[in-house]
Amino acid sequence: MATSYYKLDIESRESVGKKSTKAIRREGKIPSTLYFKGEEPESIAIDKIKLYQALKSDQRVYEVEISGESQYVMVKAVQYHPVTDEIVHLDFMRVRRSEKMTISVPLVLTGKPIGVTEGGILSQSLNQIEISCFPTNVPEQIEVSIEHMGLNESISIADVSTDDEEIEILSASDISVASIITPVAEEEIATADSDEPTEEVEDGESTSDGDKPDESSEEAESSGEGAKD
Repeated sequence: MATSYYKLDIESRESVGKKSTKAIRREGKIPSTLYFKGEEPESIAIDKIKLYQALKSDQRVYEVEISGESQYVMVKAVQYHPVTDEIVHLDFMRVRRSEKMTISVPLVLTGKPIGVTEGGILSQSLNQIEISCFPTNVPEQIEVSIEHMGLNESISIADVSTDDEEIEILSASDISVASIITPVAEEEIATADSDEPTEEVEDGESTSDGDKPDESSEEAESSGEGAKD
């Protein structure tokens, strides 16, 4: 069955530079660069509204027409304005439907861990996973169940799998994905209670300065007794 792709209209840019890019943005377009493996990159421009519509679609591979021929591309990098957060530039890379590609996709945890039910805290250390797959088979996300995780337990990339044999996980197997930890507050309180020193007072010995005998008074009394003799 043929796969359909989101058709993205692009136009070539003959001139580049600050003046050219400013003029393109004034026209409601976004300057972009299209990269080809082993070939020179091509400068293009895309209508801003049409680009946002494409980015909001569920597809990650877009069909574009270059020199009358259909090509397939994916977003490689996005540059945002530091103040408005609007997209000011994009980098696209061309992909071939018959060749596998390397791409990072979201890693989503599913289920409520046993350790969280017991009072633990879930800590996710990895949000994306690198995979190799065909452009026609890019998943929206990779899911991993964490329902079995208990207190002080963790999972790594080695515990992540996919039912699709054509998708290969490239991230190192020993990279940590998530863990269930004991609340820090409880650990600190328990440690503080066990480390608190206890003051021992011997029988008959007072810790109050006001109850200590006055050494000067004892000396005076001794001197007085000597004088009487």
